[in-house]
Parts: sequence; structure tokens; C-alpha cells
Amino acid sequence: MKEIFEDTATAFALKTDSELERAYFLFKLIANEPLVKIGTAVTNFAIKAHLPVEKLIRASVFDHFCGGVNEEECLVVADKMFEKGVSTILDYSVEGQEVENQLDSCYEKALRTLDFVKENAAIPFIVFKPTGFGRFKLYQKITEGQSLNQDEKAEWQRVVNRYDKVCKKAHELEVSILIDGEESWMQGAADELVEAMMRKYNQKKAIVFNTLQTYRWDRLDYLKRLHKDAIKNNYFIGMKVVRGAYMEKENDRAEEKGYPSPICASKKATDENFDNVVAYMVDNLDTMSLFAGTHNEISSYRLMEQMEAGDIKHNDPRIWFGQLYGMSDHISFNLAKEGYNVAKYLPFGPVKDVMPYLIRRAEENTSVAGQTSRELTLLKKERKRRKI
Repeated sequence: MKEIFEDTATAFALKTDSELERAYFLFKLIANEPLVKIGTAVTNFAIKAHLPVEKLIRASVFDHFCGGVNEEECLVVADKMFEKGVSTILDYSVEGQEVENQLDSCYEKALRTLDFVKENAAIPFIVFKPTGFGRFKLYQKITEGQSLNQDEKAEWQRVVNRYDKVCKKAHELEVSILIDGEESWMQGAADELVEAMMRKYNQKKAIVFNTLQTYRWDRLDYLKRLHKDAIKNNYFIGMKVVRGAYMEKENDRAEEKGYPSPICASKKATDENFDNVVAYMVDNLDTMSLFAGTHNEISSYRLMEQMEAGDIKHNDPRIWFGQLYGMSDHISFNLAKEGYNVAKYLPFGPVKDVMPYLIRRAEENTSVAGQTSRELTLLKKERKRRKI
């Protein structure tokens, strides 16, 4: 298979010279771990102290990794990307809500976003996080098998209703919905709820997608069990497959509480688990739809090779590649040029509310070996090509 990810002219075609320079500057900063830690602390302090830093954040890190503060601003970005064949997943990146009015606000935002994107070919997905629709501690209590009191039972029913109304509307509008994965000690309750939504709304095709974080060593077995249930109950599985985002937190908690870590023993084992899950899904496309969320070039090539070996068309609607906006443009835009289905997660929301997401992006780029240096190498190559 030809090496397609080196084509920087395609990768950065949408970036002006000044946007390319900003990206280069940002990734140079992110490559410096102490600087990321200091910058994170200063930014958090500035926002909590209501210092006038939003314009600075907006002009730098926010506009690189986010589509805007609202859907209308995102639409400009989505339309530009779609001209190059890359679709958009609108992601209202406000998370970890704790009180009912905040949870209702996230739920209502999801309903409004569905109305906003219906019949827009550029935006075939929306996404929400379980903790946008329900309290973390409530998911945790259910996952751990603890009994709920009457108030908690009523609260959980409200969570179920939020999921059901959003998934029902997605089904009616034929807009696919991705439900993110979170920490293992609350994920069990979220999984069961998403499975119930799949049984209800994935009767004809995958509309509701759960997330498998494959740095967890048990996820392939979980998928196989779910597959048996899907065959038995005649529904389609939609699954976003990623490596995962909470590794340090997972390992620290397992050590602190004295239970075996749910995380694979090594990066190599995680990579193998990801590729095995993807391969299993491609082998079972008669009952599954795959959204492969990866910034890993080797895994992307493997999926392309498996599609070629199985004589699966590049644009088969059951297989999507996905990356985050502001990262891995060399993968996204070059895959799209080859005719594959590709979508970028496009976060949006008020600057101060999206900061936890942005800080996590910076920290993940710092901790993932090779990610930032690869971005920098490609940006340098494009700067040289443009003679900037």
C-alpha cells in the first residue's frame, strides 16, 4: 500500500500561512512538558480569577482545536472541511456536570444540535458524554452494584429519559450519535444504557454508537458478548473504537484501591488490542458499523489493508475513520482524498467551559510519545514547501 500520509500539501491545504505558523508555534509549546504544566496552571487561575484572557486563548489554542463558541461558527469550519471530503462531528465539549439544570442544558443542547445538523451532509454525527447527561457518582453507584434510594432511582430515570429522547430524535432524523467512553468505574452503567438504546434504535442500521476504549484489556471480550446479543435480538452494533483517554487515572486508582488494573500492560498490548477489535468488527460488518478513532498511522494503514483484502469499498458507509480537529490532518485529509469516509471531532462551546477539554488535549499530546514530534515534522515540511 502506498504511503499517503506524507503528502503535506493535501494535509494542510485549508491552512493559511499564518494558521500554519500558529500550529507550528502551538506544537512547539506542547512539546515542552514543563511549559504545558505551567501554562495549564496559569490558564486555570486566570479563568477562575476572571482575568481578561479569553481573547488570547481564543486566538491561540481555542481556534486551533475548536470550531467556535456556537454551532453557527462551527458551520463555517465544517463547510470548508467538507469541500476536501472531510465530514464533521459536532461536539459540545462541556463535561462533568453535577446539577440537574446543567444536565438538562447539555441534553437540550444535544436536541438543538440534531435540529441544526439534520439534512446537512457535512455533519453526519453528533456526540455527547455520559457525564453530560448524568452525574458521575450515580453511574458509579450503578456500575458497582449498589442499591439506589428513591431519589436516586428518580434521578436515574431522568438520565434514561435524556438518552432515550436524544437517541429517538437521532433515529428519526437519521443522524448517527456517538456516545463517548469514560472511566471504567462508571462505564458499566453507561454501557448498559447505550446497549438498551442500540436494541431500540439500531433495528435497521447503526444510529447509536457506543465507545470501546481498547487500552482496557477486556474490551474485545465485551464486544464479542455484545455481538451474540445483537444476533439474538436482531439489532446492529455501532462502535467507536479508540485507544483511550484516562490511563494514568485508571492505573492510579487501581493501585490505590488494590484491584488489578483494567489497562493493558504495555503500549504494544494496547495497539494489538485496538487492531484486533477493529479486525473483528470489519469481519462482522453484516451486523456492525465501525468508527475507528485513531491518530495512529500504522493502525490506519492496517484498516485500509483489511478493507482492500475484503474487497470493501473505500466509502462503505459502515466504516469511518476519525480524528480530532487540530490534530493529524495528514491522516484525515489524505484519507479523504483517497475516498475513505473521514470525520473530525469539532468541539465547540464557551471558551471557559471548553478549557478542561483543551487542557486534556495539551496534556495528551505531551504524554503520547511521538505524536507531537510527528506533527512538528510535518508542519516543518509544509513550511519548507511553501518557503515560509
